[in-house]
Amino acid sequence: MPQLPPSRFFPPADSADPDGLVAIGGRLSPEWLLDAYSHGIFPWPMGDRDEPMFWWSLDPRAIIELDGLHVSRSLCRTLRSDRFEVTSDRDFAGVIRGCAVGPGREGGTWITPRIIRAYMRLFELGHAHCVETWHEGRLAGGVYGVAIGGLFAAESMFHRVRDASKVALVHLVNHLRRRGYRLLDIQQLTPHARRLGAIEISRDEYLGRLTDALAAPADFGRIPDS
Repeated sequence: MPQLPPSRFFPPADSADPDGLVAIGGRLSPEWLLDAYSHGIFPWPMGDRDEPMFWWSLDPRAIIELDGLHVSRSLCRTLRSDRFEVTSDRDFAGVIRGCAVGPGREGGTWITPRIIRAYMRLFELGHAHCVETWHEGRLAGGVYGVAIGGLFAAESMFHRVRDASKVALVHLVNHLRRRGYRLLDIQQLTPHARRLGAIEISRDEYLGRLTDALAAPADFGRIPDS
């Protein structure tokens, strides 16, 4: 089975401690972030301080299968109602800041100003993307993450209007499937994610699937505005 090449900056993901901690320190530059995600590792500050940075590779790892998203009857009705306008990459700053501080945030306080600056830079370079939902002309919710090859690592989502983040996630999953993505990583399994169909797999399985996903010629493109 093909294996990931060695990282430029990190020890192997499977060398993590029992909590999943791989390394402490380093930088949040695009080079470090892309290398981390390409090796099954992601940054997560401890508490409200992000110096030094902590890098993780969890076992088990949570994913959403691209054919396994659970859409409830009520959410189906919301999707059919055209209550929300859905776009992509129109307001990345609004989405990540909503995930950090907005009502209905599902990311928590780990999205510090340093994290925001780092992912804004990834967005400017074309490596990070978001899906926005709009209600009555205002940003109502969204989801953002990092795309490398056929991997999309979803980082966080938020809502200001009921179901706005779920609508964004449904559109994201459908878009990833159409664009040839193979792996949707969500890192940790929360009760909310479980209700949406998320599952856990072992770190070994995740790294194997990551290897395959990185080789896929997927491209995020844009979601047609609805």
